[in-house]
Amino acid sequence: MRVSYNWLLDYVDIPWGAEELAERLTMSGTKVESLERLAPDLPGIVVGEVQAMDRHPNADHLLVCQVNVGVGMRRIVTGATNLAPGDRVPVALPGSRLPGGRQIEAAEFRGVVSEGMLCSEAELGVGDDADGIWVLPPDAVLGRSVTDALGLDDTVLHLEVYPNRPDCLSVIGIAREIAALTGGTLRLPEVRLEETGEPAARAVVVQNEDTGLCPRYTARVLRGVEIGPSPAWLVQRLRVAGMRPINNVVDVTNFVMWESGQPLHAFDYDRLEGGRIVVRRARPGERLMTLDGEERRLDPEMLVIADAARPVALAGVMGGGDSEVRDATKTVLLESAAFDPISVRRTARRLGMRTEASHRFEKGLDPNGVAWASARAAQLMRELAGGELLAGAVDVYPRPVAPRRVSCRPERVRRLLGADVEDRQIAAYWRALGFEVEEGDDRFSVTVPTFRPDIRQEADLVEEVARLFGYDRLPESVPGGLAGVGGRPRPLRLVDKVRDVLVAGGLYECVTYSFIHPATADRLRWPKDDPRRQAITLRNPLSEEQSVMRTSLWGGLLETAARNRARQVRSVHLFEIGAVYHPREDGDGLPHEPRKAGILMMGPLPERGWARKAERATFYHLKGLVERILESLGLAGEFAPASDPSLHPGRQAVLSVAGRPAGILGEAHPHVSAAYDLEGERIYLAELDMTALAGAVPNEIRHRPLPRYPAVERDLALVVPRTLPAAAVTSAIRRAGGPLLEDVVLFDVYEGPQVEPDHRSLAYSLTLRAPDRTLTDAEANRVVQAIEEALGAALGVRLRR
Repeated sequence: MRVSYNWLLDYVDIPWGAEELAERLTMSGTKVESLERLAPDLPGIVVGEVQAMDRHPNADHLLVCQVNVGVGMRRIVTGATNLAPGDRVPVALPGSRLPGGRQIEAAEFRGVVSEGMLCSEAELGVGDDADGIWVLPPDAVLGRSVTDALGLDDTVLHLEVYPNRPDCLSVIGIAREIAALTGGTLRLPEVRLEETGEPAARAVVVQNEDTGLCPRYTARVLRGVEIGPSPAWLVQRLRVAGMRPINNVVDVTNFVMWESGQPLHAFDYDRLEGGRIVVRRARPGERLMTLDGEERRLDPEMLVIADAARPVALAGVMGGGDSEVRDATKTVLLESAAFDPISVRRTARRLGMRTEASHRFEKGLDPNGVAWASARAAQLMRELAGGELLAGAVDVYPRPVAPRRVSCRPERVRRLLGADVEDRQIAAYWRALGFEVEEGDDRFSVTVPTFRPDIRQEADLVEEVARLFGYDRLPESVPGGLAGVGGRPRPLRLVDKVRDVLVAGGLYECVTYSFIHPATADRLRWPKDDPRRQAITLRNPLSEEQSVMRTSLWGGLLETAARNRARQVRSVHLFEIGAVYHPREDGDGLPHEPRKAGILMMGPLPERGWARKAERATFYHLKGLVERILESLGLAGEFAPASDPSLHPGRQAVLSVAGRPAGILGEAHPHVSAAYDLEGERIYLAELDMTALAGAVPNEIRHRPLPRYPAVERDLALVVPRTLPAAAVTSAIRRAGGPLLEDVVLFDVYEGPQVEPDHRSLAYSLTLRAPDRTLTDAEANRVVQAIEEALGAALGVRLRR
């Protein structure tokens, strides 16, 4: 946001120079990023007027001009073709020096002496236009220094305006901040309209078909205007704002937008079909040629301003070329409106357009500022373009926005700031910002104007006091009250543990979008009744590819793997810990956001070296990684066959912890791999439910002393049915072994001719130990015998002989 120091002086007295003003604004929360000094060093360059123009007698491409410089006539030779008698131009007299250091002296051109030089914007360092002579406003004072005549001696403050402060996107808004800092008075321009007896409602009909996207629309009509150049003061105001002057009517709309923050648009009334304005969504297939000369293809998500036949403007973004104000315009329809910020942002982004108007509407403007800006612009148009202003305005405002009332306790102000600010001073700060304050016994009732949508609660009012009191004046003090021991919450400590295990396992953490493609459910082969298909659809997606919220982390991980493979990366081992999103059963409120840990392993394992043969990831590597996670959390898990359609049949397992499902893991189904352009790759996926894991983690950490007595080891070779999971056998061994069984390890699996059909051999290593003595062989044998009997009775398992 560019704000002129001289322009600010129109509305408020400033006791400081530009540098100190920038410092004080920044310290009060309105950040000034930089200062730009506009005053060029232009001694000897004055305003002149071209009286006559003749062809050079010895050169076809040159002109000889007679120029009045206020104290006499000068003959000046130029090659510019954009001049006409009566134009006022900057004249560099002999002896003057241009900003680049060039010295101007009388010089002969093909036999004709030129007594000076006519200058372009670029030559004077005040603009980029070098194609022709700078034609000045017609009221520029003849013979006066160009710097003084055009008000070039100025400083521009470059401000960073935060999204919650749309009121600061205007000169008046910044002036209000300065008035509050200085204790001065804000001087708003006085608006007095001279209207004719005919009402505007008789000339134009406004039909608002979408009051949700356009909460307020006003229209005024001016007849008999004369389109022409703007006066010097207006041209200079627009130049310091970084805008190009066009004509007196359009320049007024831009001036008032910069002054008040409210964008406006002027239509050529005679080019509007039926004298009607219709605010509506675009219809399929409609097109609009915008003011920049580009034809835009519209869709029903875009709000347009239309006449009785066609769109004539993109609401809040840019007007249409067919209805723009031009030299022949005689009747102007002035629009001032409020538009939905999300709608404007979406339209501007889809069309790749970014305008000063859309920038302001995207922040959310005050609907109650619409009428004042309309009246101010109408007043200036009548003063600069003449004509008649029809009485009143057509104002469609079905649901007026009322000021918000917020209560605040002065004692709370003092407690939060740690500063002893008197009640009287607190109220004075709020009133300086335009708030109305009613004082009570122990609290204030503050009416917040609608141009401050950021003030919603007591703490917001306290912040306003802090800004004006001065952050640098707040005392340094230790916060009072009861203090607790800091630290990360328990769920985040669990996340840190899981992350550490996965990183130690050689995996890279990635962060993928929570917004995914609607086709993800089909790519992952989820059936129609799968709850993961119940994805939340975004109302305003960035694109079709990111239009639903994810219900699983696998889609993002697979897309990342595919992107790496397309770049010849074959070893991809990734994890992501993040939320997935499920709608609530009643359809109301925010969605459920359980945290998941997703794992993907593909290709050679990350641990390689000259002494170690490259090994590719398998299901058992993935399972071992999950088991390491459980071990780090102090948990014991059970794995059982699963039937997830995203995974390969027979190569997947469901994880249960404390009797509750806690995750699933397995090899990706070949069709899933193919859907992500990963044909031929064996991809292993896991997704763990962090909420289930957190609920099973014991609250107490139990210390186990180092063993004082030796262990006894026994091996068991068992014949089990092929369909019986090894996890079930392991659990049965642990239950039967009792407190003397310290550890159980499956170390061999065999299927072959020495085992009967439909069976397999599982070999376990048992570690037995007593904490208070050395076990005897008889005690160890009794434990092993109890295990053998329990396996036979419960699972039909027998020893392999």
